[in-house]
Amino acid sequence: MADERRVDPGGGARAGRTRWWSRGVSVARRLPEPWGFVLAVFAGSKLVLSLIGVLVLTAWDGVPGAPPADETAMRAQQDAISSHRWFSLWFAWDSFLYEHLARLPLDRPWPDFGFPLLYPFLARPLAPLLGGHTAWALLLVSNVALVFQLYYAYRLEGRLLGGAGAADGRRAVRYLLLLPTAFLFQAALTESLFVCLALAAFWYAERSRWLLVGVVGYFLAMSRSVGFLVVVPLALVLLREHGWRAGPRAWPRLLRQGWPLLLVPAGWLTFMAFCRWQSGDWFAYQHAQETGWGIRLQNPIATAASALTGGNSADALRVWIAVATLAVAVVGLRRRADWPYLVYTLVMVLVPLSMGPPVYKSLLRYLLAAFPVAFVLARWSRRPGLDGWLTAALALLQGALFAVWLTYWTHLII
Repeated sequence: MADERRVDPGGGARAGRTRWWSRGVSVARRLPEPWGFVLAVFAGSKLVLSLIGVLVLTAWDGVPGAPPADETAMRAQQDAISSHRWFSLWFAWDSFLYEHLARLPLDRPWPDFGFPLLYPFLARPLAPLLGGHTAWALLLVSNVALVFQLYYAYRLEGRLLGGAGAADGRRAVRYLLLLPTAFLFQAALTESLFVCLALAAFWYAERSRWLLVGVVGYFLAMSRSVGFLVVVPLALVLLREHGWRAGPRAWPRLLRQGWPLLLVPAGWLTFMAFCRWQSGDWFAYQHAQETGWGIRLQNPIATAASALTGGNSADALRVWIAVATLAVAVVGLRRRADWPYLVYTLVMVLVPLSMGPPVYKSLLRYLLAAFPVAFVLARWSRRPGLDGWLTAALALLQGALFAVWLTYWTHLII
């Protein structure tokens, strides 16, 4: 009897798709831990946020009063960056200044010292490889930094949470991406680069690789003005490694091992030297901040109090989130071994508040640097039943803020 087979006309196509998917899964499984998980989380978050972003923006087309008058210029700048919304939505306010700085020639007088060098300068060598598109280069820097940020978060979790299992690392990564404004990690801004370098510096410090700490810290200080202050919590990691002994007998050993920490403030001194070279003013950055945005050093407690009692609900919301960030850090990082991360979080919250009321509009953005809060939440979520509720609450909060970011009230966040 002849061998009869049923032929499915679409079977070949389905088999091809199955083989493609199987090959993708197989490749991911062969990647060293935790790269498969990290890349999957990155790709998933990028896809979900981009899809939501396009849908929200499309839904708001034609709504009266959108965009408001003070954001019309920014929307025109987004259109000039790209006609594709899934791409242009990741650019807002400071993004266009970074794009401008990435294109400025260095052999002419530098017109603006209000932004540190690292982020726009990393885009310079990439832009020619991308057809001269500095916007693409900036977004590439941000997203590559985000991938490495998730990698270092996964690794550092074992030190900070006291666990070594894959579940703990995955929770740490998840809660880092669930912070209220974590969608900004994917934007053409400095957040992902700064947090990536901070996580890397602490990871190498925990492993006593102090020369690497110094090199990473050097670039950390050139990525944002608060970066050079990270030398303080990094020095506490060194002190903790030596049993918190800082007497005269301990100093030679501390200096012999921890001298690379001097590279951290050297990074900011390099930026100051650039300011001096271009303008003749070592403090051009400070003067640009004062004249351009009215930023001056102030009492952070007084700044927070004025927001909470000033009657502006948006400012009060921002500061309450900062207070909640501090509360989580103080409660969750009480152990002596956690003190370097507590000090780091205090710096990341109090320094922006010390800039005075002009910082209110960007406070939710600056709070993203306080990555230990995500690790505390991951530690707490080990309790049965809490993980699901906490994940859902943070996802809803971030979703609401993301919609606010997209629907023409960007100034609530940046």
